[in-house]
Amino acid sequence: MATSTEPYLYDRSGARYPIAEPRWQGEDGSPLMVSALPGITEQDIDRSERSQWRYRASLPVDLPTWVSLGEGCTPLLRATIDGIPLRVKPEWFNPTASFKDRGTSVMISVLANQGITEMLEDSSGNGGSSVAAYSAAAGIAAKILAPESTSPAKIIQSRVHGAEIELVPGTRTATSDEAIRQASTRFYASHNWHPFFLQGTKLLAYEIWEDLGFAAPDNVIVPAGAGSLVLGCFIGFGELVASGAIPRMPRLLVAQPENCSPLARAFSSREAAVADGDWTPTLAEGTSIARPVRDREVLSAVVASGGGFQTVSEQQIPAAVLSLAAKGLYAEPTSSIAAAAVPGFVRQGLLRPDDTTVMVLSGSGLKAAQTMASIVDGR
Repeated sequence: MATSTEPYLYDRSGARYPIAEPRWQGEDGSPLMVSALPGITEQDIDRSERSQWRYRASLPVDLPTWVSLGEGCTPLLRATIDGIPLRVKPEWFNPTASFKDRGTSVMISVLANQGITEMLEDSSGNGGSSVAAYSAAAGIAAKILAPESTSPAKIIQSRVHGAEIELVPGTRTATSDEAIRQASTRFYASHNWHPFFLQGTKLLAYEIWEDLGFAAPDNVIVPAGAGSLVLGCFIGFGELVASGAIPRMPRLLVAQPENCSPLARAFSSREAAVADGDWTPTLAEGTSIARPVRDREVLSAVVASGGGFQTVSEQQIPAAVLSLAAKGLYAEPTSSIAAAAVPGFVRQGLLRPDDTTVMVLSGSGLKAAQTMASIVDGR
């Protein structure tokens, strides 16, 4: 067992596991988290490294080698949405055109150093194509399970990288259930389950901090399906508070589509976990997750940050896509719900014009070409 003086993995029951043990869930069946870390300061950044690995001193393991395709160091742009000045983080500058590369790079690096040679992943698209690319770079054989409804461009990207693809009929939940069934025969390294994926997404918080001249924003707006962006920001900014680099946690403002918004519904009902719902398909396919694995942790993070949720209608999504495109930002519908949620956050009193607010656009419109075509044709 891990000692109290070193990082460890833990599950919801409180059981601890060694940080180096290849494991994706606790003995109680719950998702694993990495124990609290002290964070880093400006002096700990490796400025010679032009990727998110410049913040590797914040990770709980010291990897002798890592698998990088140049992820991170995405721009921080200025834009005004509905009269609110924002700083926009376009995450499609990552190697496979989504923020998922941040988590995948660290997760695959850990698996490679643990000697994993074959892995299984389930994804509605961006996570799968990211895992396919980084697995190829690491020499790991990847099998990706995805819903039959996944955008073809994302499936093609995974196939080109050499991953084995299995399309699963039915909902995103059906794909997750099938992946867990197959996990008995192949190491399961789902980006939604594996604890080191969050250790990669947390580096976005460190990057925003550096982008803003080593200061924290007042708010961070993100879209959410499983909530890895929410948790990544919460973990990363929490470590910066712990290190004394920033005085407080930014508010986490989370957007979900009305058609599939289990986290927003639970938050509004002050529930600690999501409940089953009669959800319907949404243009924001990347957020179509009815049972987020880390629902309790995501909801707790938003509460702790003083943030909130905002749902958007299917009619608002194309308008947001086109509004961002008119500013030169080609964001897929899943990303665009963050922009669509801005007026709602203003009405809630969570977002003010004089705040420093960062909005994360999680993926490129190139990843959802058919949906983007339908939006522009219906304009």
